[in-house]
Amino acid sequence: MTADILDEPVGPTAERSKLPSHFGWIYAALMVTMLLSALDQTIVSTALPTIVGELDGLSHMAWVTTAYILAATIGMPVYGRLGDLLGRRRLFLAALAVFVAGSGLAGFAQDMPQLIAFRALQGLGGGGLMIMSQAIIADLVPVRQRAKFMGPMGAVFGLAAVAGPLLGGWITDNADWRWAFWINLPLGAAALAISALAIRLPRKQVKITFDYLGTALMAAAVTSLILVCTWGGTEYEWTSPTILWLGAVSLVSALLFGVVERRAAEPLIPLRMLKNPVFSIATLIGMIAIGLGMFAVISYMPTYLQMVYGYSATESGLLLIPMVAGMMLTATTSGALVSKLGRYKGFVIAGMLVMPVGIWLMSTLDPASPVALLCAYIALLGAGMGLVMQNLVLAVQNAFPQSEVGTATSSNNFFREIGATVGVAVVGAIFTNRLTDGLAGIGTDFGGAGAESITPAIVRSLPDALRDQVIDAYADALLPIFLGLVPVILVGTALALFLPDRKLRDGTDHTPAH
Repeated sequence: MTADILDEPVGPTAERSKLPSHFGWIYAALMVTMLLSALDQTIVSTALPTIVGELDGLSHMAWVTTAYILAATIGMPVYGRLGDLLGRRRLFLAALAVFVAGSGLAGFAQDMPQLIAFRALQGLGGGGLMIMSQAIIADLVPVRQRAKFMGPMGAVFGLAAVAGPLLGGWITDNADWRWAFWINLPLGAAALAISALAIRLPRKQVKITFDYLGTALMAAAVTSLILVCTWGGTEYEWTSPTILWLGAVSLVSALLFGVVERRAAEPLIPLRMLKNPVFSIATLIGMIAIGLGMFAVISYMPTYLQMVYGYSATESGLLLIPMVAGMMLTATTSGALVSKLGRYKGFVIAGMLVMPVGIWLMSTLDPASPVALLCAYIALLGAGMGLVMQNLVLAVQNAFPQSEVGTATSSNNFFREIGATVGVAVVGAIFTNRLTDGLAGIGTDFGGAGAESITPAIVRSLPDALRDQVIDAYADALLPIFLGLVPVILVGTALALFLPDRKLRDGTDHTPAH
């Protein structure tokens, strides 16, 4: 299998107006790798009770998810910068090999420390796959045509967020939890073979000075921040010395990172990018809209569906499919239209107008609302996100020369991941506090279980009057938070009005559009 794009010199006039041969195979491989890397953030969530039971690791349960997200987040800017400096093909293949190796080893883990270590290895590969897949599309597809391919890639994130828990639960119930990791092996191996044979990109022979100090400071800042968000209010009180020290380390590391990046010969995240209005505005919108909008709903709506409506875990996951359908519809449609029109701003504004409406409508629900109405509101929110997600990435890629497209893409994704982590933690803390107060006001042992031990099955077994009180407590704890998110999302809407609308380039040249 060969491709029309062979190793070739990179120059200011190098434009590719045609897609490489076998591009369909390449695109399929990139989509599979994006899906796998996103899927593994959530696939273990429903398998965790079984995993910790077999490996005797209840006290380390949160680290099975945190290790993956932490490693992936730290790896994103590293892959992006190295891809721009050294070329992306070999880095992408290496990331895919690391991910597949981590998946296989995680399936053979005999105790929790092993599983956590192999999940971190998975994450190091997965972070590269998320970034390199988008950057390789930028190498192969002219900017004007790129939108119609980026749209479905954005929808993959929403699909993975819903499909992950469903698939993990089904595998655990019908096979063995280890297959939640081993399922990556055949798909990853096929993607690796196709990518190795079909992808041909410019090979850069340059000497670089890697930003080791900046990378270390970035890792320290991100690790401390994620630990604050993960442990705060759960493992430790928010005002505990551990959380306060971690917060201080994160802040100091971030400040030192900024100082180092100004002086580094090859900065990991060039701070001059922040001066680019497309990058700064698009990144802020992504942190606000995706971090607070999509992830807050995905994280806590299944709990609401189980506790208030009495659905099973699988059913609550299936009821999020309307959101994915809304995302896929608008992402693919807007992608085709953006390619045709060569402009993206109108679609971003439209999405940022739809999203707060969807979240506001969700805040108007009550326990008596038909579940079909809830699904309609979720679909509306998904439709708004589908108009925003990949169009922001496209805008960022269009604003920088091809030699920096990997760094720009990875930085945008990096800050979005940080926003999602912080957003979910903040919403979770508020929800937990409100729910604790609401359940305490009921003043009962809930049929022999304490407030901390209530499960959907216990709620369904309660007497009617008590069950209604518990259901109301859950609704009163979560739905007003959605209303509080509306003005935050509207800040993103206001920012979208100032997003520069630069015409998309017709080729994959190395000069940003103006």
